[in-house]
Amino acid sequence: MVTHLTETRFDSMGLHPQLLKALEKLDYQYATPIQAEAIPLLLSGKDVAGQAQTGTGKTNAFLLGILNELLTLPEVEHRRPNEPRAFILAPTRELVIQIYEDAKTLTEFTDLKICVAYGGADYTKQRDAIASGVDVLVGTVGRLKDYFMQNVYSFYSLDCVVLDEADRMFDLGFIDDIRYFFRKMPNPSERLNMLFSATLSNRVKELAYEHMNSPHHIHVEPDAVTAGQIEEFLYYPSNQEKLPLLIGLMQKYLPTKSIVFTNTKRMAEQAWLSLKANGFNAGLLTGDVQQKKRMRLIEDLKSGQIEILIATDVAARGLHIDAVSHVFNFDLPDDAEDYVHRIGRTARAGASGIAISFACEDAAFNLPAIEKYIDHSIPTADVTSELLPEIKISDKPKPYHRGRPQRGPRRNNR
Repeated sequence: MVTHLTETRFDSMGLHPQLLKALEKLDYQYATPIQAEAIPLLLSGKDVAGQAQTGTGKTNAFLLGILNELLTLPEVEHRRPNEPRAFILAPTRELVIQIYEDAKTLTEFTDLKICVAYGGADYTKQRDAIASGVDVLVGTVGRLKDYFMQNVYSFYSLDCVVLDEADRMFDLGFIDDIRYFFRKMPNPSERLNMLFSATLSNRVKELAYEHMNSPHHIHVEPDAVTAGQIEEFLYYPSNQEKLPLLIGLMQKYLPTKSIVFTNTKRMAEQAWLSLKANGFNAGLLTGDVQQKKRMRLIEDLKSGQIEILIATDVAARGLHIDAVSHVFNFDLPDDAEDYVHRIGRTARAGASGIAISFACEDAAFNLPAIEKYIDHSIPTADVTSELLPEIKISDKPKPYHRGRPQRGPRRNNR
């Protein structure tokens, strides 16, 4: 089991006074394990490749390392306003926004300027903000590459680079673009480099050795891939029992904040409609939901306006929501690593949580690979009659059919 906080105090690390002032305002006194290991290395100018799950404090670990470097190291002579000193790559816009918000909080007592670049938001506004002056640039690969190729910014004055969730970058096919960025940057020895990943696979390690300067590897939770505070359960429902079982478990646990994961948009919509029809206040987050609505849904879950968020992996990657008590794998994921990412949405910041998975007829074959990857068997639970209530079936049209006219048979005009 992971201890959330260590006995290492932030004020004993040698951080810049302006950062300590921000930490004091946040009432952050003691570092998490990843922070206690990474920050001293970064402050001494050493590169770091860290393995850490979400919720372990890795974002503040690399932000404090970056910001301390910018506050203590003189910038390149004749640096232009549009030349960032720190460059942070993240796989999703939600994660970019989270990093940006954390950075803004930590830089409250400094003059450092943070800018973001991600799709689904005002293109011109983001571009103009970067061009007018940026110290820390945070963004997703596509939008950042677009701006770079337009010469909106350059790497001439770069001091620090962070690649967050490197494993997901590979999964999403961004690795060629990432290597493109690295080739345009100063040599690894001329910058401070950080790489963080939920898993330090061989391909991630190869990337670290190729584009970093003798990085120090940090392994948080070396003996456990899944966090010890997560209580896992596995049910074996038939395909017809899945929706009633989901409703029955919701009625049993009555979670105030939960996330339901599905493998497809179609299944996400079916689960959403069923939960709504049976009296649950739920939101639907799929890959085609526009950015403004995505952010509103996330804020609604954070604030308690909705109790349940149904999401696909593409839509949910990078979600950082505190106090999620339950995660439901309505479908077992096709990729074993996604199981770890999904259940990591709960038991964040030292809290406990429950992860419930359904091994149905269509997805049970994914289970052996998942259990091999996490190095333990998931405890099973019985599908009892009490957990299979009579449920209401929604008669609403399914969203994915809306707007598409029904066509009759073609006429034979010959």
